[in-house]
Amino acid sequence: MTKPGNLWLPGIAHTPSPNCNPRPDDVEIDLLVIHNISLPPGVFRGDAIEAFFQNRLDPSAHPYFSEIADLQVSAHLLIRRDGLAQQFVALDQRAWHAGVSCFHGREQCNDFSVGIELEGTDEQSFEIAQYQTLCQLTRQIQSLFPAISDDRIVGHSDIAPGRKTDPGPHFDWQKYRQMLHA
Repeated sequence: MTKPGNLWLPGIAHTPSPNCNPRPDDVEIDLLVIHNISLPPGVFRGDAIEAFFQNRLDPSAHPYFSEIADLQVSAHLLIRRDGLAQQFVALDQRAWHAGVSCFHGREQCNDFSVGIELEGTDEQSFEIAQYQTLCQLTRQIQSLFPAISDDRIVGHSDIAPGRKTDPGPHFDWQKYRQMLHA
């Protein structure tokens, strides 16, 4: 058995976030949640997402940052536009990505889910490199947590309807699922 907090995927950058905590005892990880993020909104590249997940976002660097700088959030993984992945939270720890959420009657989805952020917005298509990396990571995560079946891979909008819209209308679920099983 691995010591809690040690489940880091090999071959990708590890950038630990303090915004995590232990999962409840005996919880089965059985949900994968896909998000999108860009900081500032609509701007790609740079280190703002990393700074945000590590509580070091400079509120004076952009007007939007002053609105969110005090929030403490994270995701397990981030996939940049070029397909490069970065891990912020060990998969066996609870990342703070879902917020107020519910899946099939179970609230607090952070307790039993893995969160993956795609660098992007609701208004733009995602890059093929992001889908490729997402499929690779999904397969790795499913091998570690077999209870994450295809019907347990959802968007943030599915677990927080009315509050969240990501990964958005430009995320191609059909393409993702076809690539995942190719």
